[in-house]
Amino acid sequence: MKGLEIGGPSGFFRNELPVYKEIDACDNVNFARHTIWGDVTDEYVIDGNRMGTQYIIEATDLHEITTLYDFVLSSNVIEHIANPLKAVREWLSVLKPGGVIVIVAPKKESNFDHRREITDFSHLIRDLENNVGEDDLTHLDEILELHDLPLDPPAGTIEQFKARSLRNIENRCLHHHVFDLALLTKIFDYFGITPLWDITTEREYCSIGRK
Repeated sequence: MKGLEIGGPSGFFRNELPVYKEIDACDNVNFARHTIWGDVTDEYVIDGNRMGTQYIIEATDLHEITTLYDFVLSSNVIEHIANPLKAVREWLSVLKPGGVIVIVAPKKESNFDHRREITDFSHLIRDLENNVGEDDLTHLDEILELHDLPLDPPAGTIEQFKARSLRNIENRCLHHHVFDLALLTKIFDYFGITPLWDITTEREYCSIGRK
């Protein structure tokens, strides 16, 4: 089996859902070669093993990928994307019919988003219809007001956090939207993805479905 991961590697796919040890090959998508989460090379390496190719492209635009994959993995990435439905549509475009998609999102109760409301699905629809780009800062005021800064030490002071957030197109640190299993289910329903399995851990929600 060969798959595509978005923004990996991820601890979730090592531990909570240990798929890395089961797969034969995996390519990866990252928005830049140098991010706050680490640097990447042309090869996608997981735990010292070369698994496939590293694509330096936007998760919302996979047009240069010509491979069709058996599965697509995404862990703690969707909240960093300004236009989630556009992203999922792209992920499905490189997934074989009958292929499996796995999307993991953080539980707001377990992180600095706990004061925010779950995003309404209609808002995601509007973002898709308006072709919102990754430079979007629509939610910045809400984030600055409700972000629990002590739970996010790397963000620094409120002034440092605001300055970093204004440069989000460079660093992609913002959580544009807040998800739960119900919202992930609505995304699956919208694209006609057949739900297979949901997982809830202390820190994350995981939805697994079939194209």
